[in-house]
Amino acid sequence: MIDLTQHPIDLTRALVDIESVSKNEKNIADAVEAALRAVAASSDEANGITVERFNNIVMAKTNRGLPSRVVLAGHLDTVPIADNVPSTRGADKDGRDTLFGCGTVDMKSGDAVFLHAFAQLAESPDLTRDMTIIMYEAEEIAATENGLRKLAEHSPEWLQGDIAILGEPSGAVIEAGCQGSVRVKVTALGERAHSARSWLGDNAMHKLAPVIARAAAHDGDKIVEIDGLEYHEGFNIVMCESGVATNTIPDEAWMFVNYRFAPGKSTQQALDETFAIIGVGTPNNPEPGFRLDIDDESPGALPGLHHAAATELIDVTGGNVRAKYGWTDVARFAAMGIPAVNFGPGDPAFAHKKDEQCPVEMITGVTDQIMAYLTSK
Repeated sequence: MIDLTQHPIDLTRALVDIESVSKNEKNIADAVEAALRAVAASSDEANGITVERFNNIVMAKTNRGLPSRVVLAGHLDTVPIADNVPSTRGADKDGRDTLFGCGTVDMKSGDAVFLHAFAQLAESPDLTRDMTIIMYEAEEIAATENGLRKLAEHSPEWLQGDIAILGEPSGAVIEAGCQGSVRVKVTALGERAHSARSWLGDNAMHKLAPVIARAAAHDGDKIVEIDGLEYHEGFNIVMCESGVATNTIPDEAWMFVNYRFAPGKSTQQALDETFAIIGVGTPNNPEPGFRLDIDDESPGALPGLHHAAATELIDVTGGNVRAKYGWTDVARFAAMGIPAVNFGPGDPAFAHKKDEQCPVEMITGVTDQIMAYLTSK
């Protein structure tokens, strides 16, 4: 059985050494569930630790009636391993003591910090905030499979709290909020013909070309300030394709545009802007010869730094906070009106890499700050 009270560095290694590629999380979920049930079994019944499981999602919470509740959430799955399990420990290129292996950054070190804090503080008289811990499956694959999304649909009460902290790698710095994202597929439709008789066809790529030009000409590189944090927007063509053969007029050409927008906008506002820029109508009313499909619409998450629970977290951790670039599960909490931040060990630039690595000083540092927050008056 995994010992949750061991140092988070050692706990990280124990978790990394349990292979848990997306859709294969049963073994690690079994281990985490057994460990949390052991914590609950050894606790004073009056403190009322609850442990439940839904699919390969394991949840536990304290029920001590404390003034506020903190949700600690992390995913158990990883991307496919690349000869980087089991974990190893050694020096990185700068000579720092470092853990290497799939999941050391994304995000079993964050999981280890949270599981350790829960085990250490669940019965401690020093705990000043009730805790909910959620270890969920399938974050690294399609959003429809996401364990936190499924839990929100099945048992939304488990996500309730005054603040949610996700242990995603953030370089041991609090990252607040996140960008939203919309992605639209634009398809131009034509008629196929031999290129020697091109006038008999209708070149779909030529139809799409002005749309590409409009998207490319749009200056979507903007910085938007919210709660003192700067969110960088971007509007880009991310994929484009056409062609049947080198002697054939193409009858179809398509591209994807991706708009990463500041969290002050709704997805509908972002879609309206996207449709205005590309200028060929909307999915329900496209211009002749075009088809538009919404491929993704993920709302952003406002930083919520004005909430008392978020302010207290920032104060305890030294006030070091920045905007989050990219979309994360903090948005699921924000949609429920719960302020949420990313705060975990590891440089996200090493996530998913064969040489994925996390300096142990980050694991220790985040642990100390999380423990301090959960016990602060």
